[in-house]
Amino acid sequence: NDKRFFLKTQTKREAHFMLQILRRYIEHFQLYPHSLLVKILGVYSITYAQNKKKYFIIMQSVFFPDERITSRYDIKGCKVSRWTEPEPEGSRVLQVFKDCNFEGNVICLDQQRAWLLRQMELDARFLQQLNVIDYSLLVGSQPLHADEKNQSWSLANLIVRTKRSVNGAASPTASNTASVPGTVDGEEDSSERDEGGAGLMGSQEMKPAEQIPMKKLKAQLSMVSDTSDIITQNRRLLPNYKNALHVVDGPEQRYFIGIIDIFTVYGLRKRLEHLWKSVRYRGQEFSTVSPLYYSHRLCHWVESHTV
Repeated sequence: NDKRFFLKTQTKREAHFMLQILRRYIEHFQLYPHSLLVKILGVYSITYAQNKKKYFIIMQSVFFPDERITSRYDIKGCKVSRWTEPEPEGSRVLQVFKDCNFEGNVICLDQQRAWLLRQMELDARFLQQLNVIDYSLLVGSQPLHADEKNQSWSLANLIVRTKRSVNGAASPTASNTASVPGTVDGEEDSSERDEGGAGLMGSQEMKPAEQIPMKKLKAQLSMVSDTSDIITQNRRLLPNYKNALHVVDGPEQRYFIGIIDIFTVYGLRKRLEHLWKSVRYRGQEFSTVSPLYYSHRLCHWVESHTV
């Protein structure tokens, strides 16, 4: 169990809603292949005693691989009930903190910030059109090692990253698993190959950057320049790393970012809940608000907490 995928139980209403929006969900990934939305692999049900059904979904984990992740946050862009009490020092409990815990911190992306703001806007607008609220932005981080900083812009790495970024959807793993909307090329990650003793160039020693044929890089770059959809689809140069669609590298930190819990419809029950909370938490920010306000508020949170 490498924690690449996980299972989550759903209500009957949530499962049926997912099936209703499935076509639009897939179309969104076709329009924006580097979307931050969680990658859902399937909706299932199990029938047990007295013909009762239990529904669940299987999805890719945003926080993968998690061995080096040092902090995890679940962000909704509001304040009410958005604090998690930290465990005592030395505790081995894995905690996911919330908005109020994040105050005083920033997500340092540098050149990647503009891409993130745009993709947040696109994904939030899509969820707004679905009349959905209560979704969360997951943010995890881990320090970049010195070699990871140096390798990111090496010629060999750029070739691999360019190929991953412009290719169409493929399997999320190197194995023969079912394809997932928006996932990247199914080649093994360099980190996986390194563990087996083979580097980017296979079993041979890595050649110096100046010896790598330039025509290979030019071919990949020409593919980018000839593809008019690159800008309209808001694609970015993906990292040469596992789970690349949810990984965004800053100068010093590697961030794991994704949007989850996209099944709460702003129907009559949520409208009534909004009225009740408006009275109880007058003047405060709570989660149950209109889809338009919810999407704008979360995008504003990202804008104000990134540099």
